[in-house]
Amino acid sequence: MTQTPAQIPAKREITTKPRFSDKVFRGVVTGGGLSSLVILGLILAFLLYNGYSTLKQQGIHFLTSSNWQAVVADSGAVDIKNSHFGIAAMLIGTMIVAVIAVIVGVPISVGAAVYLTFYAPASIKKIMVTAIDLMAAFPSVLFGLWGFFVLESSGEYWAKLLNKYFSWVPFFKLPAPYVTRSPFIAGLVLAIMIIPIVTSVSREIFSQTPLDRIQAAYALGGTRFAMLRAVAFPYARSGIVGGVMLGLGRAMGETVAVYTVLNIVYQVNWQILLSAGGNVASMILLKFGEASPYEVKALMAAGLVLFVLTLIVNSIANLIVTRTGKSGR
Repeated sequence: MTQTPAQIPAKREITTKPRFSDKVFRGVVTGGGLSSLVILGLILAFLLYNGYSTLKQQGIHFLTSSNWQAVVADSGAVDIKNSHFGIAAMLIGTMIVAVIAVIVGVPISVGAAVYLTFYAPASIKKIMVTAIDLMAAFPSVLFGLWGFFVLESSGEYWAKLLNKYFSWVPFFKLPAPYVTRSPFIAGLVLAIMIIPIVTSVSREIFSQTPLDRIQAAYALGGTRFAMLRAVAFPYARSGIVGGVMLGLGRAMGETVAVYTVLNIVYQVNWQILLSAGGNVASMILLKFGEASPYEVKALMAAGLVLFVLTLIVNSIANLIVTRTGKSGR
């Protein structure tokens, strides 16, 4: 019997040239990434095109004044020269409500993320993660209705309690006994809205903490709290900041929930317990239905300012994430 020699396979050519499937996949991914940037640019161009005339006429007073008045002439048209539009009160209200939401919601979110990652049993963790993810999908109108019918009464009690014991703080002064539909209530509703977002992001970051570092902390005799302080939090610092900024961005742009639980008043109000305030998004919702074409352009200018403000907040978030990421890992 003769043995046939084994077939030696042909040499495979090693090349860095991507295959056709790789090119297709790269094109699809690149197109998807660029599409979001194109859509963002189109939105910015649309707002700028419609709101530029108002910004040019009002000038810096659009950002520094709180007077929103569309004067109608005898002919029924808007008197452009005597009309005044300013969103200073709404901008300040936007920041106040968003800051309240972050102050209240972030500690709860981070605490929930720590519990779900390092303390919760598997059965409880599965149920809570599902519930938190489900909360993130709720429409904002449900939070607004819940805040109006349920949270108002409890919030009124806490508002009076804060005024009773902390009235020496300027923010908690109450010049008039009106505490319902206040920025404090709106901030609590937004805090509940951002808790699922911040919790989900923080939990994912905590779950990626290297296991060898965790075991090394335990091997050195550290307690679980010591491990969290020395390993988990430094590693997850940048991700937590990113989640907080993501929640802050949603709180700044929220419309229906704030409109439902806040009494819109066109004046700067630093007393967060008083039933007066507003934000840019709820002001646009309030005015848009009955606005004249010229006033619609002013609302577009307000939307442009909110758009730019959100971009600035996100840019600051990226900067913070970059710097804390280098020091945290």
